[in-house]
Amino acid sequence: MPDTSLLEVFENPAKGRDYVIEHVSSEFTSVCPMTGHPDFAEVVLRYVADEVCVELKALKLYYQSFRNEGIFYEAVTNLIADDLVGVLKPRWLVVETRWKGRGGISSTIRASYGEGAC
Repeated sequence: MPDTSLLEVFENPAKGRDYVIEHVSSEFTSVCPMTGHPDFAEVVLRYVADEVCVELKALKLYYQSFRNEGIFYEAVTNLIADDLVGVLKPRWLVVETRWKGRGGISSTIRASYGEGAC
């Protein structure tokens, strides 16, 4: 399973303000559990921090820990959202995965947490 211990945080520099943080990772990979073929996605993380923010190198390493995982798109998206909510405890958070097409079908999966998330 992906390694949440890789996730590191730092203190939110503007705790009194709601502001949206957006990080886009265009090189996410995992493995299709049915075929064993690689899956490629862009992961968009949007959140309003409460006490802490995620450190970007740590986020990249966490994403890379999915590289050899046999896992469906829906499970990837929800696991990332659950793991980040557990570490960050944000005011709200949305994880969107945009999967590259295979067989003429591309997929976008979105998982959210908190009031105001969409």
